[in-house]
This record gives sequence, C-alpha cells and structure tokens, in this order.
Amino acid sequence: MNAGIVALVAAYVMSQFFRAFLAVLTPLLKSDLGATTETLATASALWFLTFAAMQIPVGAALDRIGPRRTAAAMLAVCGGGGAALFASATAPWQIGAAMALIGIGCAPVLMASYFIFARVYSATVFATLAGVTIGVGSFGNIGASIPLAWAVEAWGWRATVWALAALTLAIAGAIALTVRDPERVHHDQKGSVLSLLAMPALWPIMVMMAVNYVPAAAIRGLWAGPYVAEVFAPEPATIGKVTLVMGLAMIAGNLAYGPMDRLFGTRKWVVFGGNSLAMVGCFALAMTSGDSLWTSGLLFAWVGFFGASFPMILAHGRALIPPHMTGRGVTLLNLCSIGTVGVAQYATGPLFERARAATADTAGAFGLLFAAFGGLLLIGLVAYLFAQDRTD
Repeated sequence: MNAGIVALVAAYVMSQFFRAFLAVLTPLLKSDLGATTETLATASALWFLTFAAMQIPVGAALDRIGPRRTAAAMLAVCGGGGAALFASATAPWQIGAAMALIGIGCAPVLMASYFIFARVYSATVFATLAGVTIGVGSFGNIGASIPLAWAVEAWGWRATVWALAALTLAIAGAIALTVRDPERVHHDQKGSVLSLLAMPALWPIMVMMAVNYVPAAAIRGLWAGPYVAEVFAPEPATIGKVTLVMGLAMIAGNLAYGPMDRLFGTRKWVVFGGNSLAMVGCFALAMTSGDSLWTSGLLFAWVGFFGASFPMILAHGRALIPPHMTGRGVTLLNLCSIGTVGVAQYATGPLFERARAATADTAGAFGLLFAAFGGLLLIGLVAYLFAQDRTD
C-alpha cells in the first residue's frame, strides 16, 4: 500500500470519527450550549446530508481532475474549517453548521480510494481492498468512543476538537503531497449519472445500498449514547464501552465481508444473508428495549457486524459500471447509502420525541426506532431479491 493510499485511509479514519463523535459529546453539548437531543440529531443528519449532496459533483471531479486535488482541497477547506467552527461554537446552530461543513470535507476521501482501487487494481480484489479500507478507517469510529471520552476529560471538548481540526489539515496536506492520480480513461461516450440511472440492473442494488448502512450508522453515530444514558443511566464511561464494542464489531464485519465473494462465488447471497441477520438484530432490539444493558450492547454489536456489507454491495454495483464512469458510478452508489442515512438521522429525532411524548415510555420510544430500522432492511431485502448476481 503506497503513501497516497495511506493518506487517504487516514482521511477516512477522520471521516469515520466525525460521523460518530457526537454520541460521546452529547452530554457536554447539552450542558454547555443548551443543545437538545433533537438539535443534535439534526446536526448529525446534516453531516450525512451534505456528505451525500456532494457525491455527484465529487464523482464528476474524480473522473475529470482526479482524486488528489479533489480530496485534498475539500478536506482542508471544509473539513478543517468545519472542525474549527465546531471547536469555537457558542450556540447549537453552530454545531449544525460545523457538521455540515465537515460532511462536505469528508465527502471525497473514501470514494477517492475506491476510484484508485477500481482503476489500478484487479477487479477480483476490489471488495477485499474496499473492506480493508473501511475496516482500518473504522478505527476512527473506535477513536470516537473511549479515547475521545478520555481526551475530553483531560483537555476539555473544545481543545480536543481544535486538535482534531489541526490533524485534519495535516492529513489534507499529506494527500496533496503523496496521492498519484490514475491515468484518465478516454472514451467517445462521456455519459452521466442519468446514463447510470437508465441501467435497470443497478436499481435493486441501489435500494439495498440505500438501507444497508442506516441501522448501524444511526445507532452507533447517534442513538446508542442517548439510549444507554436515558434508559439505563449507567456510569458515563459505560456509554463509551458500549459504543466501543459496536465499533469493533463493525470493523470485524468489514474485514469479514471482504473475501466472501471469492470464498462463496457470489456477492448477492453474501449481502442478502448478512443483511437478513442484521434485520433480525434490529427487531430483537425492538422487542427487548429496556430489558438489559448488556443484551442491548450485544445486539448493537450484532447489527454492526452483519450490517457491514457496504463494500460488498459497492463491489456488486461497480462490476456493472463502465470504466470511464467509475467515479460517477461509485459516488452514485455512495449517495444512495449516505443520503438515506442523513434523511433517517433527520427523521428519527422528531419520531423519537413524538413517540416518547405520546407514550411517556422512553424505552418503548427507542424500541420503535429499532423496529423502524428493521423495517427498512426488510424493504431493501425484498428489492435485492431481483438483483442479478455479478462477480468478476
């Protein structure tokens, strides 16, 4: 793995960190800035929504100007700038604005890596490389649990986030210095996102992509912290432990999924089986909500592990995308994933508050959220049954 890929993976570590760190900072942001659960849910959603909104222009930029300038510029200006705004925030709306900027800054980093994998390496190892990248990058998810809690306790949340802003700028500089763009593909048919949408074979894959990441991202990045704190009221460090276990399970899942297409000779049924088990975990969480902290923690880990099929779904879709549209193709699929997560993050805040107000049952309100996540996976599984299997 060359220095450029290492720098892009480091950037993806930061991306994973930023999408998950609100779960640990929630109590401090509530006490210091007067933020509410709903406003923080909106802030988390803004990260995903702006990240998603940038996927189409990022795809065009990858195909036209390459991954080096695209990733370095956006990460430095928006990622570093957004982290600086977060660190200096004095009102809840500034947290939302900062998360929106950070989402834009993080938008190109994973797809820049995948663009290089698709253009430089053998198609047969794409899923493995993609899974390893997410697995290693997910250590940012781990960093946003107990290590973040320790740093905040030692230095305060503002100083910690200022340090993260500086680290983000340093990584952007490393990308600019070390990444090498693949040779451009010259093709008479330029194509567009509309050309990709006109391919019916991609549709069921896009539906599966749209729902696959929602449960794990929403639980790990937002709802695990409030659920543990409000339903079980444990010691503060316990929230970090629960999110740490789920984060480790997500890393293990990404690494486990990577070689499965070569092992079993199928991508479709690996994805279908894994997401069926993740759906079972969501419904089990709904039925046992509030019963036991450790049962909930184990089920969080279950959903995180079996819901980590994003690289395999992307490999399935990438196999259908023409080479000259690699950038636009992978970012379109990523848009389906991250965009739905953003909408779900935004919608679950009001849904939870209304359910809790109507029933006066906090555990039951969380159970409703978990059941909704299971229902989304069920919809995706039904659509995915119509996908044609594809291996390289």
